[in-house]
Amino acid sequence: MINLGPENAGEAFDTVESVKRDLRALETLGKPVVAAINGAALGGGLEIALACHHRIAADVKGLVVGLPEVTLGLLPAGGGVTRTVRMFGIQNAFMNILSQGTRFKADKAKETGLIDELVGSVEELVPAAKAWIKANPDSHEQPWDKKGYKMPGGTPASPALAANLPAFPALLKKQLKGAPMPAPRAILDAAVEGAQVDFDTASRIESRYFTQLVTGQVAKNMIQAFFFDLQHINGGGSRPDGIEPVKINKIGVLGAGMMGAGIAYVSAKAGYEVVLKDVSLEAAQKGKGYSEKLEAKALQRGKTTEEKSKALLERITPAADPADLKGVDFVIEAVFENQELKHKVFQEIEDIVEPNALLGSNTSTLPITGLATGVKRQEDFIGIHFFSPVDKMPLVEIIKGEKTSDEALARVFDYTLAIGKTPIVVNDSRGFFTSRVIGTFVNEALAMLGEGVEPASVEHAGSQAGYPAPPLQLSDELNLELMHKIATATRKGVEDAGGTYEPHPAEAVVEKMIELERPSRLKGAGFYEYVDGKRTRLWPGLRETFKSGSAEIPLQDMIDRMLFAEALETQKCLDEGVLTSTADANIGSIMGIGFPPYTGGSAQFIVGYEGAHGVGKEAFVARAKELAARYGDRFLPPASLS
Repeated sequence: MINLGPENAGEAFDTVESVKRDLRALETLGKPVVAAINGAALGGGLEIALACHHRIAADVKGLVVGLPEVTLGLLPAGGGVTRTVRMFGIQNAFMNILSQGTRFKADKAKETGLIDELVGSVEELVPAAKAWIKANPDSHEQPWDKKGYKMPGGTPASPALAANLPAFPALLKKQLKGAPMPAPRAILDAAVEGAQVDFDTASRIESRYFTQLVTGQVAKNMIQAFFFDLQHINGGGSRPDGIEPVKINKIGVLGAGMMGAGIAYVSAKAGYEVVLKDVSLEAAQKGKGYSEKLEAKALQRGKTTEEKSKALLERITPAADPADLKGVDFVIEAVFENQELKHKVFQEIEDIVEPNALLGSNTSTLPITGLATGVKRQEDFIGIHFFSPVDKMPLVEIIKGEKTSDEALARVFDYTLAIGKTPIVVNDSRGFFTSRVIGTFVNEALAMLGEGVEPASVEHAGSQAGYPAPPLQLSDELNLELMHKIATATRKGVEDAGGTYEPHPAEAVVEKMIELERPSRLKGAGFYEYVDGKRTRLWPGLRETFKSGSAEIPLQDMIDRMLFAEALETQKCLDEGVLTSTADANIGSIMGIGFPPYTGGSAQFIVGYEGAHGVGKEAFVARAKELAARYGDRFLPPASLS
């Protein structure tokens, strides 16, 4: 599928139509057919079930149903669009099932109507299916095949739906923020067009839209990232070979601020005993309060039970005394980004925890090899970079220092999977991978602001490129003072090594904003104005400060400057050995720092680039050279791409 191009359109169309003929034969068999679902029925699995006359699922662990094709840049082409539209109506099918690729657990699937009946165990499935067939021997027609069928919510010709239908594309565009993701729009088009014709014609319309998507570049990018790369990582692709799993029993978290509190929560949720330590018991208890708030919300929403919530919270022990970390076999430090402070907190506990305890630092920028000099067992020291908020962000960046052992790496990799996160593995360097690459995105946006581009245009370009947060808004969250410290430390590191530091044009913008006392949302003033911590509007003073409107840059150039800056830095990380796989690059950039998903990630963007010069790496290199000629040598492609 990933190798299909426009020249294979006929073949792709014929293949999917062949599958549909079999499913159509199943639902018009003249006998009642029941789907018995005992686990995951996603995509084609659910489409087979939808062609049956009744669906029974076992309410067991691992039961999940849905049509997630949109997350791969595709649409459900086995009748998924055509049948859900006829089951639920255009609006419900599109909004609740198709457009987000939602995955439903048993109760929600039953509530939605994708499942007709639930049983308590897998063993009950076949008896329940036989019982339904026996009780309903004449139920062998789908509703849409019966005379007098009316589509729920009406067809596009119905006055009520016709009045609302024109708003759907606008709502979709707002949801996508202008990002070039063709699958959601193709699903909407197939749903609306298919609702106006008979079932078989609607099915062919669905096939045509699928063919357009599957032979296009976006689907190839997304399949590479979210199928092949994600499977590679979660299957242990970056885990050292030949190392047996070692059970971790007790986690010690040093620092009960927002990050430490979040790490304690996800660890306890995964079943680990956690000691949450801070300088005072009061501070540690406040950190545990974060978990209490999250659990209170989960209870309110019916996501957990009183019993489970109580057990989770009992697994977190607030502490101020280093002696309370006795028995801990994995320490995760989450204090301020200061090497001396990090050395101090490790020295307090290193002789108290288990002799073979892992020593992990949640630093986002400080080199792990330097931090490891503060402990006795450098082979057990490792970086474990969580993203904020920890309970929501799916990625963990594991950083291997010069002396980190493969055994330590394997144990942290296994822990990351155990807490339900996706691990990428990188080698040590300043900023590692994610912090280093996201910095280039922000810097490019600030450089454009400094060149005189309208602030709103910079934000618009970021949204059009497909980033989840526009760059000036993100800069306020990241904090310009921190960015300035990182730039200063980077300059010192380069010069201490005998190199020549080349300042980025963004640094002047950062320094000016700090001078104007507008460094961040945290301080209540940044590129945006804030009232009681809430963002209101772009600060009007930006226009005068940076002579906004004095420069006009084509929108595509603005978009490409952001995307290419990150992609080129990713390539440098691969060239330098900071990254050892493109899978880690792609998944890390999408899940960790918001690189647009339709690109397939910051490494796939290079080989899957589609522009005026064609498709592929050569087209990327040609475009990079154009950007370098206009905006500076930082866009020159490295020799590894030639």
